[in-house]
Amino acid sequence: MLGRFGEDLAARQLVAGGAQILDRNWRCRDGELDIVALDAGTVVFCEVKTRTGTRHGTPAEAVDDRKVARVRRLAARWLAEHPRVSGPVRFDLVAVSREVTPGQPGSVRVDHRRGAF
Repeated sequence: MLGRFGEDLAARQLVAGGAQILDRNWRCRDGELDIVALDAGTVVFCEVKTRTGTRHGTPAEAVDDRKVARVRRLAARWLAEHPRVSGPVRFDLVAVSREVTPGQPGSVRVDHRRGAF
């Protein structure tokens, strides 16, 4: 549920910035791509990480070299399965931090890193 919350925020931010969402939660046997979008002719593969608090690290810290390699492999597969979609490719990271304090409204921070990897 928390992951879906972050993905929804990321998708809304991409659309507000003029991007068109092409796919969400695309799955194959090797994994899942969170968001695939088209932004001014560039195909954007967007990895979304959401965390409540920083006890387990920031959302961005969850994207290690192994995760980057997996997203790149999945992106190549997605492009192969969607030959009508072409153009330059960009890999973005959207890090969503949700701070929750009992008895108070929580705050949300969205950090969109274009070309993160």
